[in-house]
Amino acid sequence: MAKFTKKKSSELPAVNTASLPDIVFMLLFFFMVATTMRETTLKVENTLPYADQVEKLDKKDLVMYIYAGKPSSRYRSNFGTEARIQLNDNFADVSEIQQFIYAEREAKREELVPFLTTALKVDEETNMGLVSDIKQELRKAEALKINYTTRTGSASQNLE
Repeated sequence: MAKFTKKKSSELPAVNTASLPDIVFMLLFFFMVATTMRETTLKVENTLPYADQVEKLDKKDLVMYIYAGKPSSRYRSNFGTEARIQLNDNFADVSEIQQFIYAEREAKREELVPFLTTALKVDEETNMGLVSDIKQELRKAEALKINYTTRTGSASQNLE
């Protein structure tokens, strides 16, 4: 009678990578659909002032932007030539700033709210009275971390 012995292989079988491209494209498609990249459309002229002492912001996702300046040429026929405030993609009145701040806080996780910063992107020709009104509304909303954005794209001062 013959003895049957199993042949023992010391090598592992090769990993089948035939489905790898399918998985990669499925993940790529998922992230393309799930990710939102939002950039605000500027409706005001925004020539930022120059500053020689700047400080860079660490976390851009914790910044709320308020734009101020004259409406751009495309919007002057509807909104005039006086300096206006822009919150996200819409023109707003000074009285709407508190609601904007509260809405931005609601959109963030509770533990991130103390780290929120308000960035003022104010045109260099904007009347300081409008900037003072904006700052008064920010005080009422208890948004005391203010960042003034400069021409170089960095912060000129952080006030607490």
